[in-house]
Amino acid sequence: MSIRLGDTAPDFTAETTEGPIRFHEWIGDKWAVLFSHPKDFTPVCTTELGEAARLKPEFDKRNVKVIGLSVDPADSHKKWADDIEETQGQKLNFPVIADADRKVSDLYDMIHPNASDTFTVRSVYVIGPDKKVKLMISYPASTGRNFDEVLRVIDSLQLTAKYSVATPVNWKDGDDVIIVPAVSDEDAKQKFPGGWKTLKPYLRVVPQPGKEKGASGD
Repeated sequence: MSIRLGDTAPDFTAETTEGPIRFHEWIGDKWAVLFSHPKDFTPVCTTELGEAARLKPEFDKRNVKVIGLSVDPADSHKKWADDIEETQGQKLNFPVIADADRKVSDLYDMIHPNASDTFTVRSVYVIGPDKKVKLMISYPASTGRNFDEVLRVIDSLQLTAKYSVATPVNWKDGDDVIIVPAVSDEDAKQKFPGGWKTLKPYLRVVPQPGKEKGASGD
């Protein structure tokens, strides 16, 4: 099946390194990052799992749960976890789904048929508390994922879900944002009483809500 942004993330039950889960129930009222790995004991993914574990405090701060997936069984994942801790200096601190029957991989269209029938694309899904898919990124096997970018997008998603704004190119938390075109100037005066900069009628720049740093009002 093909998943699109805004779709409800497929629910499933699965065995993980931390026991069985039902995915939607596991997410609860939090955000979630689901990311897949071609298989256990692969070099690039070993570094990625170590980095995701290192960044757990950053994910926790954003109310985000992280879960990995590989097509190998759970006992293999646990042996791989020892390698991750040894080489990356970081103990695995989130569950990894054992998807030996490819049930979840097929649900999320992760199988990479050009490589093999069991090789998963290295995909990232960000899923909101409403269980909707907010972000999808797929990487080639040779390129490690950028978790700074995953965190940046989560910051943007959480901000734009709360306020009537969008984030511009290369935006980072604390930078100025854009008032969405659907908000009229009249409504914007209520929502952004500090004012904004009008670069074009459709391009109105405003300090990030809740942050002091940013554009001055006009």
